[in-house]
Amino acid sequence: MPKNNTTRSWLTILIELVEVFFNSARQGKRGRTWHQHVVPYKNAWAVRREGNKRITSKHKIQLTAINKAKRLARKYQADVIIHREDGTIRDRINFD
Repeated sequence: MPKNNTTRSWLTILIELVEVFFNSARQGKRGRTWHQHVVPYKNAWAVRREGNKRITSKHKIQLTAINKAKRLARKYQADVIIHREDGTIRDRINFD
């Protein structure tokens, strides 16, 4: 009989762990945003989605990068965060 109680408790623990894992995975997806950053990139300008390492697009002029970021932000009801050449934030445009 003690064997069944041990098995049941391990099974209960396993089920709880699986539930915690799936709940945390769902919460991580909710936290992702579509905010677009206009950042300096290799003597040019790039649009990068917040949280991404890869860039969305590369542009010679900052204004064209800003226009691209605005189109994406409007589509996804997000913000455009414009950076200076030194990386500090210059402006933020809200499209909520």
